[in-house]
Amino acid sequence: MTPIPPPWPHCADGADPALDPVGCRGIHVPGHTLCLAHLAPADRNAFLATLTASMGIDCRGTTFTEQLLDNLLLTALLDPTTGRPRLGTARFGGATFTGRPHFGGATFTGRADFRGATFTGDTDFSYVTFTGDARFDDVDFTGDAWFNHATFARDVGFDNVAFTRNAHFAGATFSRADFRSATFSGDSTFHGTSFTGSSWFNYVTFPGDVGFEDATFTGDAGFGDVTFAGDARFRGATFAGDAWFGDATFTHDIDFDHVTFTGNAQFSRVRFERAAFLGPLTCGSVLDLSEAIFSVPVTIQVAAKEVRCVRTRWDATVSLRLRYAKVDLSDAVVTQPTAVTTHPAPFPDMPAPDLTGEPAVKVTSLRGIDAAHLVLTDTDLSGCAFTGAFHLDQLRLAGRTQFASVPTGIIRHGLLPVRFTRRRTLVEEHHWRAVRTPPTGSATPNDGEWTPGSVHPAESALAPKPYDLAPLYRDLRKAFEDAKNEPGAADFYYGEMEMRRHDHHDTTRAERGLLTAYWALSGYGLRASRALGWLLLAMTTTVLVMMLWGLPTDDPKPELTGKVTNQNIRLTTDTPAPVNPSGPLHERVSTERFEKSLRVVVNSVIFRSSGQNLTTGGTYTEMASRLTEPVLLGLAALAIRGRIKR
Repeated sequence: MTPIPPPWPHCADGADPALDPVGCRGIHVPGHTLCLAHLAPADRNAFLATLTASMGIDCRGTTFTEQLLDNLLLTALLDPTTGRPRLGTARFGGATFTGRPHFGGATFTGRADFRGATFTGDTDFSYVTFTGDARFDDVDFTGDAWFNHATFARDVGFDNVAFTRNAHFAGATFSRADFRSATFSGDSTFHGTSFTGSSWFNYVTFPGDVGFEDATFTGDAGFGDVTFAGDARFRGATFAGDAWFGDATFTHDIDFDHVTFTGNAQFSRVRFERAAFLGPLTCGSVLDLSEAIFSVPVTIQVAAKEVRCVRTRWDATVSLRLRYAKVDLSDAVVTQPTAVTTHPAPFPDMPAPDLTGEPAVKVTSLRGIDAAHLVLTDTDLSGCAFTGAFHLDQLRLAGRTQFASVPTGIIRHGLLPVRFTRRRTLVEEHHWRAVRTPPTGSATPNDGEWTPGSVHPAESALAPKPYDLAPLYRDLRKAFEDAKNEPGAADFYYGEMEMRRHDHHDTTRAERGLLTAYWALSGYGLRASRALGWLLLAMTTTVLVMMLWGLPTDDPKPELTGKVTNQNIRLTTDTPAPVNPSGPLHERVSTERFEKSLRVVVNSVIFRSSGQNLTTGGTYTEMASRLTEPVLLGLAALAIRGRIKR
């Protein structure tokens, strides 16, 4: 007992200068110098007779036995119309309730103040209605505390309250509840409880099991820095506002099955030590698991607008089965196989607040992650940032994986109109090209412009450069090749070559020149139409050159000459040199000369000599044709093979 007297006039019964100089701390009964507990029986009965239902009562510091409390509640303050106690403003701060105090069914029409009170046995506040504010700050419940189906119409405070044994709030209704720094030493039950305003459990410790099954949180709910040492059950709970679990610790099993978060759900820096399942749950806004730690294998099933896993740590295997969500895995730590999958079907009996559109999971960032253990299945990577990730060559892509595509239609590059062939790209290439060629308006992927990464000039200057993107394309190409997806690998090979061609930092000018020629002729051996176009142009040019200058005027005919010497005859066969054609050019274009020219070109394509008599210029033209045209044909065949090979 503190030697400091209370701030009200107190009874002082039993005061002892040596042991307890203050004595009884009960407030004086009006007109007396003793508290209600120490009044003479006649005086107490006389005072109680003056009380009627709905009257205020001030019993601060008073010690109540079960009998005295019953006399007060069930006799003096009993409402005859309802047969239940009815109190106005009730001041029980610092009071002590011995035995098994029973307030069940009572109504407090004014403010109810129990701050600093002590309940030494089981206490029953079931079905109690608090019309005004209720304060239970710093209260000690040494037995079980029952608040089942209690109604708190206004603010209620349980700050620093101590529940030594079990606490029961099943079916209770709270307007605004504050349980910050409360201590729950036994099991806690909030099954079916309704929190119509904000509710705060920050810094609470639940050493036993706690149940919020089917609870409804209409306002914001705070569980920051809470320790759940036993099982934590939130099955079927509904959070209509934002919910904060930041820095909480779940040391045992958890149950968030069929939980609905309409607003944000923050689980940042939470420790899940034995959680094998999280969900299935839905979140209408952001589910934040940033910097959370999962110590055992876990399956997470979530339908949400956004899931943040920035610097989240998984010490064991994890399966993220998601719907609708944008997922940020920046700097996440994965040391065991980790799967991110678009869940193929809606979670049964689960509402999806404000979640519309395609349910495919959109991964927005893999920056800083070690992708060696990562598997992405049926995911949308069209907006995913890969810069800073490592071991991308070991990333496994399963199912239908979508990447960003090049802009469709014709866009202007300087004064030249440019049309890009459809291929998979990284969003960082969009950002880089958008900086080089600023968009003319608001751009979205594939609408005819490259998508900018940031409108802020300082951030745009930090956009990845070609020498950053070439290794990303190379590693992802390896991932596609390992998955036996040759068409996908071809797109990323194209992207790698593009970045090398535009890299003025690590690629020499000569190499850039070779790459430019390779790109122009065949799209790095991947654009069959381009190679075939050049082949057709080369063949057409060769045919024209042959018709105009390569074929002689007439095929030279062999001439036989002989000489007789002493009865010996010597014969010599000679073929005159081809005669270059002469006369107007239009006279050289004929069906016969076209057929001969075409024969020369076709044989050149398959690397054969035509055997046709040619002029000197025609001979050199045939040599050039036999060198270039088979190469172009080979590039076209290589491009076709790259698209059809599996």
